[in-house]
Amino acid sequence: MRSSLRKRSALPEPGVVAGVARVDPRTKGLTKRLKAGDVAVIDHEDLDRVSAEALVACQPVAVLNAARSTSGRYPNLGPEILVGAGIPLVDDLGPDVMAIAEGHHLRVVDGSVYDGDDLVAEGVVQTSSTVALAMEEARAGLSVQLESFAANTMDYLRRERDLLLDGVGVPDISTVIDGRQVLIVVRGYHYKEDLVTLRPYIREYRPVLIGVDGGADAILDAGWRPDLVVGDMDSVSDRALSCGAEIVVHAYRDGRAPGLARVEQLGVPHVVFPATGTSEDVAMLLADDKGAELIVAVGTHATLVEFLDKGRSGMASTFLTRLRVGSKLVDAKGVSRLYRHRISNLQLTLLVLAGLLALGVALASTAAGQTLYELIGARFDDFTSWVGSLFGGS
Repeated sequence: MRSSLRKRSALPEPGVVAGVARVDPRTKGLTKRLKAGDVAVIDHEDLDRVSAEALVACQPVAVLNAARSTSGRYPNLGPEILVGAGIPLVDDLGPDVMAIAEGHHLRVVDGSVYDGDDLVAEGVVQTSSTVALAMEEARAGLSVQLESFAANTMDYLRRERDLLLDGVGVPDISTVIDGRQVLIVVRGYHYKEDLVTLRPYIREYRPVLIGVDGGADAILDAGWRPDLVVGDMDSVSDRALSCGAEIVVHAYRDGRAPGLARVEQLGVPHVVFPATGTSEDVAMLLADDKGAELIVAVGTHATLVEFLDKGRSGMASTFLTRLRVGSKLVDAKGVSRLYRHRISNLQLTLLVLAGLLALGVALASTAAGQTLYELIGARFDDFTSWVGSLFGGS
């Protein structure tokens, strides 16, 4: 039950969580300015895993969701991640909570949200038990989502047959891809860890680096510069757009290009790629059409749950795009969990001995070090003489 705005003169003190409000209906927009100790206010039905991990990284004191974090359509993973990280999650607060002004000091008492002394909204506090129950109920309704996913896949095939089969509509670009390997980075599961693991591959093969929206910032943060930035430009920084990479703006078939105005305002050269699917589909189709020898994907979506977790019916396009790219595609998502470089005990011992040897040589080259060695030698002679007399006397 949600209450309308009303006054409360006294608030219960135990269990109060307080912080500055950061309000944004788009979670990935909010995480750009959310800081530790803030209260995150979002409107995100079926909170997905990537968004939840981004929220956890910002360390808010609480997450307030105007919508239901799990609607029951499918078993989404976001709520479990937030609750598991110990961050209070209050659900189903309604539209009133989105009217809170940015920067106001909020207090959260159980499922009630107060702006000063005003009760703004009441919702449901999520716990490990409620999340587990919601996930179980969502799994029961997964068959409906499977049917919808199959229908969306066939619809996408009908509308984009020419693009998928013959590459009709792929724009010309100046970046040379023909005969080279391509690394596509998407802001998805384990993308940061996988980029670290792939450092030796990037150093050796020098692949063409394509950042999909926020994936371009991940490439920059890892110490490289993307060759191409592809997407609708909703989660990429101005720094990435102005780093010298070639920009490919993802437009939709109805003529909308949400990122075009922003790119034009920055004054960076760009080309437009109209396509129905997602931006990661556009990146894969572009690399394939331009003759990539191999396409290595980091952070992309590969499983049914991940497609549904993205929260878009358009994710059905990714399934067909992967079929189109075929054997060129190597999915590196999760490689950081498969392989972790380990230093053996022998390597560690040799490293310590080499360090001690270098220290010994350095000491021997100084007057103070030579004096130290003479004192140690004298002490050692005294010790051996004492041991000899001990055993000789016995």
